[in-house]
Amino acid sequence: MKPATESVIEAKGLGLAFQTSDGPVQALSNVDLAIGKGEFVSFIGPSGCGKTTLLRVIADLERPTAGTISVNGMTPEQARQKRAYGYVFQAAALLPWRTIERNVGLPLEIIGLSKAEQAERINRTLSLVNLSGFEKKYPWQLSGGMQQRASIARALAFDADLLLMDEPFGALDEIVRDHLNAQLLQLWARTGKTICFVTHSIPEAVYLSTRIVVMSPRPGRVTDVIESTLPKERPLDIRETPEFLEIAHRVREGLRAGRSYED
Repeated sequence: MKPATESVIEAKGLGLAFQTSDGPVQALSNVDLAIGKGEFVSFIGPSGCGKTTLLRVIADLERPTAGTISVNGMTPEQARQKRAYGYVFQAAALLPWRTIERNVGLPLEIIGLSKAEQAERINRTLSLVNLSGFEKKYPWQLSGGMQQRASIARALAFDADLLLMDEPFGALDEIVRDHLNAQLLQLWARTGKTICFVTHSIPEAVYLSTRIVVMSPRPGRVTDVIESTLPKERPLDIRETPEFLEIAHRVREGLRAGRSYED
């Protein structure tokens, strides 16, 4: 499971148990995973399998109770303090009383960048997500897909090499989702960032990823890591090719096999 390139994320024997009134709940168990620089890695599995929990551990939003994990050679806490990643949530979570440019610039205000540096980063990241010209609009004036692109721009504003995305397109209709998938691949190609992407969609995982991490039901374990043999340039109609369908079949089989895991 170790990539040939320099590891950005490395987990060994990672586990996390939540304490509840009914006793501990094991969310993650014995996760071994390495993610290399510049990879696009998707996490897929049934609801409750720990995909989002694993992403939150990487982001230092949850603390593991077993094993180790490093982000750019640091602890997740150190990586968070150094702003080593951007995080895109399932909902755009834009502030309705702030314009798009002021939403994107909010984290830059918080960290105290100069007005000139804020303006440069806002303009650059809005251009990356094809939202130039919408700076003065408010979130309610944009479609759901455009709002999510603004959320991605906000995460990119840190200019971190690592982008963590928690099912960002799950609430969008299929046509918009396809469009944003294609745009995200273009963004990844232009920036060279490492992307960790949570999804419930097999076609989305196969279309976007260099590797697909298949997870079992709780406690979440990595049951398979599937390397994509698709070319980096991927038009949407690649999803109709035998190669794409073969990878999707392997993901589906991995999910089916994972259901047999028992604690």
